Amino acid sequence: MDVVCLGILVADVIARPVDDLPPTGSLALVDAITVEGGGCALNTASMLAKLGLRATVVGKVGVDPFGDLLVRLLDERGVGREGVLRDASVPTSSTVVLVDSAGERTFLHVPGANGALGSDELDSRLLEGARVLHVAGALVMERLDGEPLASVVAEAQGRGLLTSLDTVWDSTGRWSRLEPCLSHLDLATPSLAEGRALSGESEPPRVAAWLHERGVREVALTMGARGCYASGDGFVGYVDAPAVDVVDGTGAGDAFAAGVLFGRLAGWPLERSVRLGCAAGAQATTAVGATRGVRGLAQVLALAGLDESP
Repeated sequence: MDVVCLGILVADVIARPVDDLPPTGSLALVDAITVEGGGCALNTASMLAKLGLRATVVGKVGVDPFGDLLVRLLDERGVGREGVLRDASVPTSSTVVLVDSAGERTFLHVPGANGALGSDELDSRLLEGARVLHVAGALVMERLDGEPLASVVAEAQGRGLLTSLDTVWDSTGRWSRLEPCLSHLDLATPSLAEGRALSGESEPPRVAAWLHERGVREVALTMGARGCYASGDGFVGYVDAPAVDVVDGTGAGDAFAAGVLFGRLAGWPLERSVRLGCAAGAQATTAVGATRGVRGLAQVLALAGLDESP
C-alpha cells in the first residue's frame, strides 16, 4: 500500500445553491440535493486512487445506511477498507453541506463514529509496507486527537513512513490539540484559515515559520482560488491555482493533499508537487461532490501545465 489515510469518513448531504437561509418556519427552493461520500480520509484516498496510487482507509462508521453507502463507495473506488471499523453504538458521521452560487461551502456536522475512534482500536499492522501515513481530518476525532494521535504518527515516522496531516476547522477553538503531532510531521497541508487559528499568526510566511519551529518539515497552506503558500525543502513561496469554472468547492483541500503526496512519493521537488496539488484541488471544484471533478493524472498534469516526467 502506498498511502494509509487515517481519519474521517462522512456522508455528505449537499444542497445547492444556498445563498441565504430562509426565515424560520418557511421554505426555500434549491436546484439540487444529493447524498455523496465525503470526509477527508475517503476523499483523499479516492483522489490518490484516481492518480494511480494504492490507498487504504482507517476509520470508523456506524451500522446504518450511511455506513453502508461509504463502505460501498470504497469498494467501487478501489480503496482498501481493511482498517474501517463498524460500530453499532454510534451513527455514521454526516454533514449537511450548503453550497452558495460561487461554490463556497458552509457545513453542519455530526461527528458520530469519527469521534468514537480510539487509538486502542487501530491495528499497527496496517502500516506494514506502506509509504505514507496521512492523517485526514484531525480535530473532529475526539478520542484520537491530541496525544493519542501523536503517538500513532510518531510510530509511523519511526517505521520510516512519510507522515502527513490535514485538519478541519475546529469550531470549539481547541487548536492546541494538534501541537503534540507537529514534531512528528513531514508535511502539513492545512488551509490558511486553519493555520492562522492554530498559530495565532496572520501572514502565510509567519504561519509556516510557526509550524516549522515546532518540527513540521514541509508546509503547504491552501488558499482556495489563490492557490497556496508552500515552505520546505528547496522552495519557499506562493503557487497560483489554475483558473476553472467553480461548481462546488467540496473536497478541494483533500484533492490538493493527494496531489502533493503523489508528487512527493514520485520524488518530485516540493514546488512541482504543490503545483500538481493546486491543479487537483482546482479540478475537484468543477463538479458537485468531493471527487467527481478529478479525472486522472494526465488531466491534472495538463491543467497544472506540467510534463509527465519532472
